[in-house]
Amino acid sequence: MNILITGSNGQLGNEMRVLSKQHPNHRYFFADVVEAENVYILDITDSKVVSNFVAANAIDLIVNCAAYTNVDKAEEDEATALKINAEALTVLGGQGVRVIHVSTDYVFSGDEHVPCRETDPVAPRTAYGRTKYEGEKRLLAVCPDAVILRTAWLYSTYGNNFVKTMIRLGQEKESLGVVFDQIGTPTYAADLAWAIFTVIESPVWRPGIYHFTNEGVCSWYDFTIAIHELAGIKKCKVRPILSEEYQYKTPRPHYSVLDKTKFKKTFGVEIPYWLDGLKRCIAKL
Repeated sequence: MNILITGSNGQLGNEMRVLSKQHPNHRYFFADVVEAENVYILDITDSKVVSNFVAANAIDLIVNCAAYTNVDKAEEDEATALKINAEALTVLGGQGVRVIHVSTDYVFSGDEHVPCRETDPVAPRTAYGRTKYEGEKRLLAVCPDAVILRTAWLYSTYGNNFVKTMIRLGQEKESLGVVFDQIGTPTYAADLAWAIFTVIESPVWRPGIYHFTNEGVCSWYDFTIAIHELAGIKKCKVRPILSEEYQYKTPRPHYSVLDKTKFKKTFGVEIPYWLDGLKRCIAKL
C-alpha cells in the first residue's frame, strides 16, 4: 500500500517513521506542516491540497497522527484546535481511502471509577476533549469504515513530554511536587505505533473505535517515581500533592483508564505493561 502518515514530526509520527522500517512492503509518505528531512509539507485542513496529494501519490491509507494537543492553549483558542482536531478530519476522511485516526481519553468526563469502554457515553469537559470528539464524529460521518484509536498519557523519546520533563526537573531540583489523585496509564508512543501497524497488517480490515494504552494503572506521582528510579535520579525528593494544590488552568480527568479488551480480542494481541514500555523508552534516552 501507499500510506500517508500525517503529523510525522510529532511523538507518534516519529515512532511511526522508525517502525515503518520493519514493514518495508509498504510505501510511506510522511507529512507535517513543518518542513523536516524526508517529510512532505502538507496542510491537512486544506481540502484541495490534500486531494491533490492523495491523487498524485495514489494513497491507499491515511494514518492521522496530527493533533492540537496543548490542553491549556486549546481553552484560549478553541477555533484553532477545532480546525486541526475536527475540520481536518472531514478533509482526510473525504478522500475515498481508509483512515486510521488517533483520538484521546479526554472525550470522557474523567469521573469514572472503572475503565472506560468504547460504548460508554462521552462527556468531554475541555476544549481539547470537545474538539477531539468532534473530529471522531466528523470522520465517521464521511468515512464510516475508519479505525479510531483512543489513547492516553503519551510519551516518547521524541518531542516534549512528561517523561523528559520529569527527568530534567529531577536533575535540576532538590524536591518536586507531583499530583497523586489523577489515575491513568502511561503509553509509550512506540507501542501505540505498534498497535497502528497491527491494524494495518491485519488480514481483515476491522473498522470501529478502539481503546489502546499500555496495560496497568498508576498516578502521575507513581509515574514520576518510576521515571526517576529508571533514570538514576536520587537527589530529588518527589512529594505527592493533590490536584487542587497544583492549580491547573484547565481541568484534568481524575480517572482516565481505558478498557482495551476490544482491541486485544479483535486483533489477538497482548499489550505491554506500562512500566516495561517506560524501561525501553528511558534505555533509549
